[in-house]
Amino acid sequence: MAETLAAVLLVTGSGKGQTLVFHWPPSPTVSPRLARPKPLHDANCSHVDNFWAVASNHDASLEGTDPARPCLIRGDSQLDGWEYEWKRPHTGRDHDIGRDRSRSFAHSRSRPGSRRASPSRDRANGDDASRDSGEQSYVNLLGYRSDFLSTILCPQRHLCHQKFELVVDDLAFIGHPVCSEGDGEWKFKPEKSQQSARGRGSRNKRTEDADAPPSEREPSPVGERSASHPKSNLHIFHLVLVMDLPDPSSSASGNLFKYFHVIYEHVSITVTAVLFQEQVMNGFVEKECDALSALREVLVSKGEPYSSYITQALQISSLAKSMKTLYESIKSNSIARLAINELGIELQLPPYLDNLLHTEEEESDYIEHEDPDAVTWSPKLSFGWRLPSLAPWKSLLIHDMDVEDGDFLMNLRSPGMSPEDQELAEGLIQFLQSASIFDSLAVMADSLAWDLETQVYPTVRWLIEHRKAKIVDTVHRDLKTVFVLPAKLKQPLPQLSAEFAKDFSQAGIPSLPQILATMTSSSSATSKHSGQADNHFFATVVRSKDMLPIYRDVVVWMLKRDLLVTLHLRVRIVATAELKVRVHRAREESAARRDKKGRRSDSRVDGGWNQERRQSQDKSVVGDDGVTEAFSEMLTRGRRRRHSHAKGTVNGSQSSVVQDNMRGDGHQDEDEAVDSDSGEDEGGWETAAEDNFTPSIIAEPGQATRLQRRWLDAMSEDKDPYLVERFAKINQYFDGKRTNDEILYRADISRKELREVLHHYEEYLLTFLHPA
Repeated sequence: MAETLAAVLLVTGSGKGQTLVFHWPPSPTVSPRLARPKPLHDANCSHVDNFWAVASNHDASLEGTDPARPCLIRGDSQLDGWEYEWKRPHTGRDHDIGRDRSRSFAHSRSRPGSRRASPSRDRANGDDASRDSGEQSYVNLLGYRSDFLSTILCPQRHLCHQKFELVVDDLAFIGHPVCSEGDGEWKFKPEKSQQSARGRGSRNKRTEDADAPPSEREPSPVGERSASHPKSNLHIFHLVLVMDLPDPSSSASGNLFKYFHVIYEHVSITVTAVLFQEQVMNGFVEKECDALSALREVLVSKGEPYSSYITQALQISSLAKSMKTLYESIKSNSIARLAINELGIELQLPPYLDNLLHTEEEESDYIEHEDPDAVTWSPKLSFGWRLPSLAPWKSLLIHDMDVEDGDFLMNLRSPGMSPEDQELAEGLIQFLQSASIFDSLAVMADSLAWDLETQVYPTVRWLIEHRKAKIVDTVHRDLKTVFVLPAKLKQPLPQLSAEFAKDFSQAGIPSLPQILATMTSSSSATSKHSGQADNHFFATVVRSKDMLPIYRDVVVWMLKRDLLVTLHLRVRIVATAELKVRVHRAREESAARRDKKGRRSDSRVDGGWNQERRQSQDKSVVGDDGVTEAFSEMLTRGRRRRHSHAKGTVNGSQSSVVQDNMRGDGHQDEDEAVDSDSGEDEGGWETAAEDNFTPSIIAEPGQATRLQRRWLDAMSEDKDPYLVERFAKINQYFDGKRTNDEILYRADISRKELREVLHHYEEYLLTFLHPA
């Protein structure tokens, strides 16, 4: 938002006409932009494109006729006479008009009855550049005449009470103009549902009421209180936000329509609604505008510079001061805390709203992997905030509210609140006191006996929205968390160093640059047995348990200033070449045994069938379904073998039951294949990429193929039963997307249990550290 806001204007319309009452900053400017590169063209300028012609105010019919504006000759690398910087065509003209009128105004005031000043007086006034510039500020703004701006920004009555959006050249004007009623009184519009007789209002009208601005949805009794007010001389007022459009030749122009709409919804409609309410209740806006207009006339008559008007306006007008606060807060990307007629309101725009002006590829870098179980943020926080996922394994970092909001905690403890508000305040204070970066949100919910979904998450959303906290990764209590430095510091290092030295002056604490240098030079190698990095914060910086309490505060201090980026342990499963060869050999041996067994069974079946033919009258050998008892017995043994495997545990035994269930291919008996696969096609056993003996990663262990499941089972050979069970429970999260904190929460295991699995299965696991 700091990129585009150029000014905040207050325009009014009354019986005296339209007036630009006040604007901030005093001398707004827009960012310079460049025209398209000027092309090389022939002497007739026949290859000049339209964009360059428009940007340069070029007229091909006049080319070559004006010696002051020569055409660029083919092959000449020099630019022609036009300026390379793009400017609005009317800027210079209006500026000159304003300067001439201000000079005429000054001259006529100094010499009544004379339309022309003497040369000496002209030279004297020309030397007074500061006074001349100050007088221009009364009548010129952003290259336009103030009376021209006030005219176009005060729409007709039927265009009021709705969104206003006007784009002129490289500027956009956004607001919500409001006006008085036809009789000159300011009052709230009655609800549309009350205008329908006998309750025959349509559902569409009720929907329109819900979407209408606050100024149009106030109940009529409030408007009745304004009936005693005299008729107002103020007919319309309009608070306008002036936006500097991005360069149209830039590829990062973005979605301007959505960009403007977000600004309108978050700022324009809210401030206008409060101003409209105060105008209806006690004529606040009219009083402020009358005071500012009177001050302006007095200072102009005295010849005071425009800076004097700005200084005194901020002293006598709370509305002018609120406009200044609004502008500065938006430019600094902070919350605007306004006091309009002693009524406090808070306004802010999404911190990353300006991303709408950039390409989608830049925004995609901040999107985490999609999780169907992830908790969504509120609609206000779901766009333009770049918030990490709200998950039970995350933590909360509370900002220094005693410094930033000195009266926040005091207001929570103030007497006179209703019982409901007092209960909410006590719960919020209890939550703030228990919040810690060393405890996850799930642990905080258990300690407070709060429900995670209905109590903890709403509180977190409220704190995030008011910028009193932020979501961070849970930090190990012994600081055995791996941190790296961000790619760019948000504040200069000398300033951060001075603040750090002021807050941590204890002996034994190195300076901030020394800490950052130690972290930068630390080794990134991972421990062979623990699966965690050796360069965690304790090992590289703290190095002593006695220093843990003070360094916990150091970590909190650095996280508040975004000086640390947490690295998360992620795990992938690798099917090694040796594992694939072992499983393949076992499958071939099992297939050979089944073939040999099948030939013996076939010979027995053939012999029995010949005997049955010789004893065709014996009906006891063949059943009603035409299947021999010998073949049925073979199928029964196969089902019994599969049933025993379902209940058994994988171990190093060489029994046929374990081998036949860990190995297999398309040589199974037909009925056994159909039964074990549940209709799964034999071709689903393996893919072309898996039918080799090169190491490969099992991308989705939770959705492993049949061959991948056999690889996973083979990894557990010669392992203790409790490790096999634990590995089978958590290997679905070894997809490289889940962090170690998420695995611990979802699998409900401890860090020690996870480390044990990583140690015993290390030959099949690929562990790496990566930021969220």
